[in-house]
Amino acid sequence: MQLLKDKVVFLTGGTEGIGFECARVYRDAGAALAIVSNNQESIDKASVTLNGDDILYIYADVSVVDEIAQAVDTAVAKFGRIDVVHNNAGISDPSKNLHETTDDEWQRLFDVNVKGIFNTTRHAIPQLIKNKGNILNTGSMAGEIGQEIHAAYSATKGAISALTKSMAIDYAPHGIRVNAIAPAGVWTPMLRSWSEQQPSPASIEKYLDSIHLLGYCPDADVIADACLFLVSTPSRFITGCILPVSGGAELGYRRSN
Repeated sequence: MQLLKDKVVFLTGGTEGIGFECARVYRDAGAALAIVSNNQESIDKASVTLNGDDILYIYADVSVVDEIAQAVDTAVAKFGRIDVVHNNAGISDPSKNLHETTDDEWQRLFDVNVKGIFNTTRHAIPQLIKNKGNILNTGSMAGEIGQEIHAAYSATKGAISALTKSMAIDYAPHGIRVNAIAPAGVWTPMLRSWSEQQPSPASIEKYLDSIHLLGYCPDADVIADACLFLVSTPSRFITGCILPVSGGAELGYRRSN
């Protein structure tokens, strides 16, 4: 069953990690895709695997308002509409305590992770109102329960949770649902980068397996499957939800001996 047949998804950060797996799943579900990234190398790589007339790659930085406004216009010019906005673009560096984080590091995290949602949503909202579309934000369990040595990143993800709920309230009168996905650990290039910054990188894989009650740290496909549910008709009466896809990690982080 093609849950997104005849729908157009505007997906930021869609060329690697969770975003790329979501692009695969959305495409398989029948959607046309406008995929945004500010990394040309990852665009080139993704376009080899995932391509066709129903896929448009757009180079843009979500933190730069003019670039994302143009990206939205380009997507509408190509496909004639936008039905779903998935605000997935995000960064996680640096992995530091708060007092060790520089002004520039703090600002960049908020510019991409939070302001990126602001920029994309305000330019795409006329399309979503017209089509009674929906919005999905990529959050994190770090924003719900915190994370060691990752203060600024956790703060941005906490902001996304609060923002998602407020957006759900504001846009409900237009028939627009707004939800967020909240993974714990997921093996992506971003998580690999975070792992290398930890005090004991060699033991991090065992640690990440142990904190998930189901016993392993998953790949991004498990997140993409949940994202498909949240942006499609089966979740038609769900809004303002921060959905944990976390293997139970939020029930209590466990450390390996």
